[in-house]
Amino acid sequence: MNNEKQNERTENDQKRAVAKESEKREGAASKGMLKRIGIYALVAIGIFFLGLIPMWFIARDRAEQLGATQRELRVARMQNLLASAAIDARRGEYEPARQAASDFFTVARTEIDRNDSALNTAQRSGLESLLAQRDESITLLARSDPAAADRLSELYAGYRKVLGNPSSQ
Repeated sequence: MNNEKQNERTENDQKRAVAKESEKREGAASKGMLKRIGIYALVAIGIFFLGLIPMWFIARDRAEQLGATQRELRVARMQNLLASAAIDARRGEYEPARQAASDFFTVARTEIDRNDSALNTAQRSGLESLLAQRDESITLLARSDPAAADRLSELYAGYRKVLGNPSSQ
């Protein structure tokens, strides 16, 4: 009986040893699996950033292009407002001409005061001299004076000269 108990103990010890060894293998396997998952995660993050960097450069370039286009648009809008005012005044439509001229002067003042203005320093000072004629021009239009058409045409020619358009010189 002692022998049987001893054999039984030996078998139990062997089973425990096998179970411990199995647990060690499972622990090592799970550690290996965690390491592999970590490597995959790092590779995925690396690939993400490799794709993100070129997209960031493209987005930055597009933002710069957008800013330049918006500056050009502001200058063109000012010119369009003044031309519209001059044409309306020539046609004898003084109220729409007055509104367009008023909008021109307001937009021009705003552009001069902007930090990211589309105008350089010389253009700003030239536009300032044109803004000095605001009250007189608006008054002529409010009175429906035909002289307003000539005044607005002169303002338009002066505006183009300030911006450096050679066709107005």
